[in-house]
Amino acid sequence: MSEHSSDTELEKRPGNNNLIFAVVIVIIVACVAAFIFLQPDDKPTQVVEDVVIEETPMAEYNEPAPEPEVTEPTPDPVAVERPEQRAVEPEPEVKPLPTLNDSDEVVVARMDELLTDQVMSLMVTDDLIRRGVVYVDNLAKGKVALSHAPVERPKESFMVIEGDILTIDPNSYERYTPYVKLFTSLSAAQAIRIYDEYKPLINEAYAEIGYQGDAFTQTLEEAIDVLLDTPEPKGDMPLVRNSVTYQYAYSEWENLPDAQKQLLRMGPENMKKVKAALRNIKAELEK
Repeated sequence: MSEHSSDTELEKRPGNNNLIFAVVIVIIVACVAAFIFLQPDDKPTQVVEDVVIEETPMAEYNEPAPEPEVTEPTPDPVAVERPEQRAVEPEPEVKPLPTLNDSDEVVVARMDELLTDQVMSLMVTDDLIRRGVVYVDNLAKGKVALSHAPVERPKESFMVIEGDILTIDPNSYERYTPYVKLFTSLSAAQAIRIYDEYKPLINEAYAEIGYQGDAFTQTLEEAIDVLLDTPEPKGDMPLVRNSVTYQYAYSEWENLPDAQKQLLRMGPENMKKVKAALRNIKAELEK
């Protein structure tokens, strides 16, 4: 696992612990920001139906003659009193989306209202949409764009166990627990629905780096597929020390794309949870 390419240094290179959170960081941003723009459904208008009164059938022969019917004058339809109808409240004015350059202030303010301080502390809050779009575009190619990472790196250091063989210390996996909890707590259906609401600015940011139309959705699916294709090891993966960095001892792991190698570093349990959430998101995207 050559730790000199992109973000693959296990110990020394800064920022090496940002991972799949960028695959859905744009969705997280959309979830939070689009709450501002969603409008309530129209209320149904009450409909009063006319009541049809059936005529009484004429009496049989030899039965006592019925009393003569008194013909009531036809009421004036204007004067008929209708049941009181509930007034339909007018919809609130739809707020326009902010410009891409001004979107950070709106998004961050809303996130601060809805999310905990712990979650907010994980986020890089400048140029959120552009940052996430570029990061996802690189993940779709198997790369890791450190300079566009949308979350802060864990403060805890990477650790190894040095014995007969060099392996990753399982305690290192715990550094990712807050991120995984944030990621797996999302409702895929709700996330994608609001992602669609906020897509114009996402597409605008994607057009800035040379793409047209609705290309980002396909790129997001490709990034998810790259991560879902990450192999799941059955046991410990030996490491070798390379100067001040570490590499996977076996070429089948070392030659994986950088994005997959980073997912491996989250540990087997975290990776399973992340993959399950990614499958749900992909299923919603494909609907």
